[in-house]
Amino acid sequence: MTGLAFRRALAVLAAGAATLLTVTAAAPAAGAAPVPAVSGPTAPPEFVALRTVAPTIIQEMRYPTRHTFLGGPVDGYREPVCIVTRSTALALRAAQSRLLRQGYSLKVYDCYRPQRAVDHFVRWAKDLQDQRMKAEFYPRVDKSRLFEEGYIAEKSGHSRGSTVDLTLVGLPALPTRPYVPGERLAPCYGPKKERFPDNSVDMGTGFDCFDTLSHTDDPRVTGGQRANRLLLRSALAEVGFTNLPEEWWHFTHRPETFPDRYFDFPVAWRSVTGR
Repeated sequence: MTGLAFRRALAVLAAGAATLLTVTAAAPAAGAAPVPAVSGPTAPPEFVALRTVAPTIIQEMRYPTRHTFLGGPVDGYREPVCIVTRSTALALRAAQSRLLRQGYSLKVYDCYRPQRAVDHFVRWAKDLQDQRMKAEFYPRVDKSRLFEEGYIAEKSGHSRGSTVDLTLVGLPALPTRPYVPGERLAPCYGPKKERFPDNSVDMGTGFDCFDTLSHTDDPRVTGGQRANRLLLRSALAEVGFTNLPEEWWHFTHRPETFPDRYFDFPVAWRSVTGR
């Protein structure tokens, strides 16, 4: 990417950030005592809104919307804002700077996740009658096996503030069209042109696809899809992120600011600005 093209891409991202903002697991070791979530209306000072540190990173926060595997907004997500620990935000900014020069931008789907949201996932997984979004998000997995196969857990590394779900978008970036409740659902593992449209590069599956094809190194993922996954992983590894092998989109920045604490403040601007 030339210097002029880079500056134009940076300007487009910065200008579109506000618009995109409106669009929208790691469990404790086996046998360990449950760690209670730290409650409170606001976040500790170590947390920041990613937008204030890395404004060019695209945000398409899914869980405040109806386009989720639950079929509706998730508890605790009051606004589509990515909140992370400051060290995580700085690392993402460094990765973004390098990727912009290669013609890509990071895009986050989820960042800090309150414990109440994780509890919502658990309640939903236990309700075997609710299969509204199965055709898209877990078409090849029986819902009764979501816990056993590790797709749902009672604790999530996201609640510690250093874990993010993200992808790559080629520049220039167009926004993803809004989800229309009730529209025909397409399997998340299908060809990109048949899945729900996403402005990201082709990673082989959609986000939150409960399927073994989402495993980062699944041998069935080849060619450009594999190259895209490896580009995302290598770019983030250079700034201290570790990928969860079962989810190509899931990364944790280490050392974690809060390796043993889980939080439950809501996802909202006021959580990080009203301290």
